[in-house]
Amino acid sequence: MAAAISSEHFDKLQLLLKAPSKDAVRDVCVQSHRGPSRQLAESTAATLSIPTGQAAQLIQALHVLSHHVLFFNLSSPEQVLQLFPESFHSSLKNLITKILLENSSAWRAEALSNQISPPQLKELDWRVEMITSSDTVSRMSVPTCLVQLKVEDPSEGSESVSTVTVELSRESLDTILDGLGRIRDQLSVVAGK
Repeated sequence: MAAAISSEHFDKLQLLLKAPSKDAVRDVCVQSHRGPSRQLAESTAATLSIPTGQAAQLIQALHVLSHHVLFFNLSSPEQVLQLFPESFHSSLKNLITKILLENSSAWRAEALSNQISPPQLKELDWRVEMITSSDTVSRMSVPTCLVQLKVEDPSEGSESVSTVTVELSRESLDTILDGLGRIRDQLSVVAGK
């Protein structure tokens, strides 16, 4: 859950009034979203001509605000502006709101792409073959199914697709199909609720 925004956070945001330009405010806002760092605090302190400790508090306040906007899916200027106290500097409030809304879709996409999830099935292919001999029997006729699965593992990177080929006997295939049928039935029950 997103951290609550306190009046102290808004007090720290007022330090942005010392910024030499709107671009400087934009840079601090965008960079603070990923979280506080000593390097960011030092560069912000130099840009705004404030002590590093105050810069670190400002970055933390911006970080909390940007995550609050994402967590509660605030997508209109009115929703974001309601967060600010009435006494907050009007132009700065509007600028911060504009910057947050401009960047929220990119931050949301970044957060979604960084989520940990299990491998995902990307492609399925199958074919039936007849096994006509083995090491122990010279003549036989047994049907088997070869199932090829292409699986993408998001934790390994965006291009991490592996291929797995499984040979199934008729009995194994029946067991899998029975299990998949039960899964489908349970999903239907859950979706129906």
